[in-house]
Amino acid sequence: MRRLPIRALALLTTAGALTLTACGTQTTATGTGTAGTGAERTVRAHQVMRLTTPHEQTGSTLLEGPVLDDAGRLTVVDVTAPAGAPKVLRVDLDRKKARTLHTDDRGAYTSSQFSPYDGRLYLTDYAHGEIVSLAPDGGDRRVFFSGDVDGAPMNPDDIAFDETGDLYVSDSRGLTEGKAEGRVVRIDRSGKEASVLVDGLAATNGIAFDVDFGGLWYSELTRNRINYLPLDGRGGVTAPHTAVRVDGGVAQTDSIAVDADGNLYQALHGRPAMAVYSRTGERLATVEVPARAAEGLESATNVAITPGGTTAYMTVSGPAGGYLFTFEALGEGIRQSNGG
Repeated sequence: MRRLPIRALALLTTAGALTLTACGTQTTATGTGTAGTGAERTVRAHQVMRLTTPHEQTGSTLLEGPVLDDAGRLTVVDVTAPAGAPKVLRVDLDRKKARTLHTDDRGAYTSSQFSPYDGRLYLTDYAHGEIVSLAPDGGDRRVFFSGDVDGAPMNPDDIAFDETGDLYVSDSRGLTEGKAEGRVVRIDRSGKEASVLVDGLAATNGIAFDVDFGGLWYSELTRNRINYLPLDGRGGVTAPHTAVRVDGGVAQTDSIAVDADGNLYQALHGRPAMAVYSRTGERLATVEVPARAAEGLESATNVAITPGGTTAYMTVSGPAGGYLFTFEALGEGIRQSNGG
């Protein structure tokens, strides 16, 4: 999530004007070139449809959290949607039509993902520090978690579920103040126990497990880097380390997805593109929106890759509106590349 205009945030929260990241947007130049050397290649994304236009009340639109259900239907969230406008949308990819799955007068939702434990759709409410869940049909809204973690409130951005349904959350705390107070937080599947795994991070953003759930990849927006956190298999962690330093130019590191080959798809805020890396840190490809379609588009926030296939759907937003683009992924989709 990227930095959002104060006007949009003031209208989205009663707790004051917050600055969102990977749901946060500052206006930046749109890059169209390709960086990197060696075997890196360019993957062209193609427009599927426009889903939203900028909202008059908030002055923007920002699509996030694409996730496919078992029936192949896509769900996305619009972070800056005002009260009454669609905040969670269900997309019929065959008919290229979208409908409202959920709206309310409060939430600023920055990610969505289905739980492997109870099958419900989980959303992060960045502005209010909550994680809520919905029934698959969009009804039965419940607050799963709210409140402080280790004495400090959260600004939850993205989610990664482990195989048992426990949640790992990128907490972008400190972004507004420009302080390195971000965290990686673990919440058990009951929503009753929360603990901090890593702290001192600069605007924690994307988060995803590796292929075998042996560790977590997570990004820091304002440091333009991806870190790796090994897990010990007993709920504990070992020492994290910087895994990839992203040469993004005007762009910053947003959400992360991982395919069946272990490749990392790093979304970019400030450029309608994604950088793809191998698990060893090699830059493999850049997914780009063609120049003719990129006007008015500033960020590619996240991606969902069809489970067992290579068709990928990328959420892209800017002054021109919120769009869905598609491309062929380098590897097949798994849970780690479907929502977050």
